[in-house]
Amino acid sequence: MGEIEATRSGKTHKTENFPVASKLVRAEHRPLIMAFYAFARCADDIADDPALEADEKVRRLDLMEAGLDGKAEGREAQALRAALKTRDMSARHARDLLIAFRADATKLRYADWWELMGYCAYSANPVGRFVLDVHGEDEASWPASDAICSALQIINHLQDCGDDCVQLDRVYLPQDRLAAYGASTESLGAARASPALRATLVELTERTRGLLRQGRTLAGDVRDRRLKLELQVIYALAEAHIDRLMVMDPLGGRTKLPRWRMAQVALGAAVGGFLYGTPGSARVSEARP
Repeated sequence: MGEIEATRSGKTHKTENFPVASKLVRAEHRPLIMAFYAFARCADDIADDPALEADEKVRRLDLMEAGLDGKAEGREAQALRAALKTRDMSARHARDLLIAFRADATKLRYADWWELMGYCAYSANPVGRFVLDVHGEDEASWPASDAICSALQIINHLQDCGDDCVQLDRVYLPQDRLAAYGASTESLGAARASPALRATLVELTERTRGLLRQGRTLAGDVRDRRLKLELQVIYALAEAHIDRLMVMDPLGGRTKLPRWRMAQVALGAAVGGFLYGTPGSARVSEARP
């Protein structure tokens, strides 16, 4: 079982940018979502472990997948397998996540936005799809969920671009956009963003806001009332993170929202959703550019 372990990052669901199975989610769903999160957290820690070589990371991630089939030991894989069995659910979304974590172990650069979106299809989108499946929502809601989840992933990439480069030699910022502004990968190691890098980050942040807004119908589309509120909180937090990225330098300042501000935004979104409901998907769709 120890072979599947990695150096733990210390991150938990309480330190994430966005809520994971918060109290808004029905109590009967939270254990399953938390089992999925623990599995993903362990796999992420393996992929980001600076003490492991790429082939060893892949080997351990393969063991995690084998654990989903009961063919290898590992606390997180066994717990998720057992939790999925209680609902007669497949491990398809967990397997998709492992594709992304294997890529993290071996792929250090992304040529353009669309290559990055291909990565997000496995690193982020399965999370939203899993939560929707747990709630019994229709797969027709997946495209909006995918847009939001990909946007959340890129927000994290933009916030952590300096650390990812310096600590892991991993750069998610598309190489063609860096080149378009005359920025370089090396500039991500500086104490402050150069004007060229800052221009790149602003463009990518604006594009991420557009991606996020492609999913703004999601809260209106789902049936579960409490999930609607959770989604409204996540959406509001994403907008707030993007607003901060537009004015803050991720190399020279803290672009992540302070905890008090996250609580403020979350409370406002939850109360607003409770009092006024969620926007209907038809009305929001008409507002799309």
